[in-house]
Amino acid sequence: MKLRVGEGKGGRRTCVRACVRQGNGHRAGPKPEAILGERPPRGCSTSFWRKCRALVPSRLHCQPGIAGHAPEPCPPGTRPAPSPRRCGGRLPAPALAVASVPIVLPRVASWLDSSHSFGTLRVEFSQPVNLEEVARTNPEVKTGGRFAPKDCTALQKVAIIIPFRNREEHLKYWLYYLHPILQRQQLDYGVYVINQDGEEEFNRAKLLNIGFAEALKEYDYDCFVFSDVDLIPMDDRNTYKCYSQPRHLSVSMDKFGFRLPYNQYFGGVSALSKEQFTKINGFPNNYWGWGGEDDDIYNRLVFKGMGISRPDAVIGKCRMIRHSRDRKNEPNPERFDRIAHTRETMSSDGLNTLSYKVVKNDKYPLYTKITVDIGSPNS
Repeated sequence: MKLRVGEGKGGRRTCVRACVRQGNGHRAGPKPEAILGERPPRGCSTSFWRKCRALVPSRLHCQPGIAGHAPEPCPPGTRPAPSPRRCGGRLPAPALAVASVPIVLPRVASWLDSSHSFGTLRVEFSQPVNLEEVARTNPEVKTGGRFAPKDCTALQKVAIIIPFRNREEHLKYWLYYLHPILQRQQLDYGVYVINQDGEEEFNRAKLLNIGFAEALKEYDYDCFVFSDVDLIPMDDRNTYKCYSQPRHLSVSMDKFGFRLPYNQYFGGVSALSKEQFTKINGFPNNYWGWGGEDDDIYNRLVFKGMGISRPDAVIGKCRMIRHSRDRKNEPNPERFDRIAHTRETMSSDGLNTLSYKVVKNDKYPLYTKITVDIGSPNS
């Protein structure tokens, strides 16, 4: 019987050797999905090469739990970083030398042969969520939604900011799915739900600014993930952390047919380092109602000389919880005019003009909820 190229035993060895060789030669950097090229080498099928690209780097770099499994020892031929161990770091080049392939190859090959789709998550919203049960099954998450890995030092301290009003059921699903994912990603993180008080028009971007300011009062965060409460990632390789460029995480939403609606789209879930966020003066405060703030944020990044990094369309998949439009969140009729003047307004509208009043700061087992009075469009 004639085997397809790359599907036989020798073909797999060709793929894995190429994976290790390219992974070893790539400079350490923030984009694990970019370690290997898109095109397979000779003797390697496209389907098997995609598995290599998606799976081998995290395995060989010894990141316990990153692919959706319980922590396990490093594979033969690799070694952990010196103590104190840093989560998610790349191994020194000698540990991934081609000479180690005969040792690593058997385990990698059997792992890739598994029928399980590593990293892909089944996300459904048909069953109700009990937060007491979620807290019970996530015992390592501390009051206020704080978690830090015990067996290593996280590479980043991540504050996850959620703008919020009257979305309790959506928040339950978010907590149910995200806490296990974030723990597997070995993040030192905290979850902050910024709840807009009163009945004025909703102001998503201002709530995100407030979350940035309030989170820094509690911990020395260096990375901020801004997430809508109704978006759930479908692949836990989509790491909620910051990169050398601002990161757009929700690139492939079911709402848009799992594709970007337009190239400049920066809505849903995004990650910016503390330095990146302050460089653009945070987000605009004057977008009341639905729409426009995402494009304003994109403009700010471009005007400050930054680009957008994204995971690929498979790893970046996410599902939206279907819902009708919220009351007091109607489309903002002024959004297009404001977007057109971002360059003129960004220095005078943002963190340096942020004003609000904290009404309550509640620490729940799975999250911190900060209720704030943000004023009105005319104030």
